[in-house]
Amino acid sequence: MVGGKRRDMGMGGYPDVTLAGAKEAARIARAKIKSGIDPIEESRAARGLLAASRASALTFEQCAVAYIGVKETEWANAKHASQWRNTLATYAFPIIGKLLVRDVEQAHVMRILEPLWTTKTETASRLRGRIESVLDWATVRGYRKGDNPARWKGHLDMLLATPGKIAKVEHLAALPYDELGAFMVDLRKMEGMGACALEFAILTAARSGEVRGATWSEIDLKARVWTIPAERMKMKREHRVPLSGEAIKLLKAMPLIGGTDLIFPNNKGTVLSDMTLTAVLRRMGREVTAHGFRSTFRDWAAERTNYPRDVCEMALAHSIGDKVEAAYRRGDLFDKRTRLMRDWADYCAKVQTEAANVVAIRQAAV
Repeated sequence: MVGGKRRDMGMGGYPDVTLAGAKEAARIARAKIKSGIDPIEESRAARGLLAASRASALTFEQCAVAYIGVKETEWANAKHASQWRNTLATYAFPIIGKLLVRDVEQAHVMRILEPLWTTKTETASRLRGRIESVLDWATVRGYRKGDNPARWKGHLDMLLATPGKIAKVEHLAALPYDELGAFMVDLRKMEGMGACALEFAILTAARSGEVRGATWSEIDLKARVWTIPAERMKMKREHRVPLSGEAIKLLKAMPLIGGTDLIFPNNKGTVLSDMTLTAVLRRMGREVTAHGFRSTFRDWAAERTNYPRDVCEMALAHSIGDKVEAAYRRGDLFDKRTRLMRDWADYCAKVQTEAANVVAIRQAAV
């Protein structure tokens, strides 16, 4: 009798439960009832707790896969998601991949990071951040509790050397702007779609991926504007690029290839590989990167013109750092950027001499 009501409770089946075992279980159940505990409800609650525990028992690898699946839609490109998967699969999964995410502790994180920290510092630093993000996600989802053992500030920064003091960050190699004119002369002698794409990327100060994926439908030759849709931009915002006379001339010389809307397709009519522009530079004997020309443009704008910083940053499709300023800045300074890109194209066409390096260049009017 439980609470004045008769209830039937099985003690288990023979031969798993012996007669003596059943008598002992019944004695324990009666003792609980006398103490005000319903042994049937207690058993149901225990089974429910076990089921809930199993449902929340995800491994680190399962959590990592789920986290990447959620976040990759907001990342700039598929390559970023691939880098996440590769670094975690190479360095983290062999150690904690099969471990329940709730059981990941500082010792596990250190075991992953310590062998890499001084030899592959940049990789290790990014790996730590990725592990931290996965564990944060798992905590919010209820798969683990407590502090994040991969957090840096006030935790791993006490155990590992500061990355910046171990290895100097090497920025993408950029061509000095006073060598640009001579470079453009050589580039225009190169044949192939990759060379054309690289020239267009330089003239527009655009990213390689934006140029390689450019389509004719994005171009308005009459208005001299290239409108890149938000989904192809790193900042996920539509970006208008004013086209200089040189950029328009290049586009008009490009053939219209049937079966594709791409301006710079490969021989299969699909997007050029991200190594195509690099291959052009290697054939020219230049140890610089395609992305580095954006730095060349920024250095030139800062040192050889008086265009405001915001105009130059918007030309590169960079975000405005100050959130308050960004909220009030509704325009894209298109007219000023049009003059900037025209002056940039003019500069690209000039072969600098030693005299040009010491004689002041006329500042561009804004």
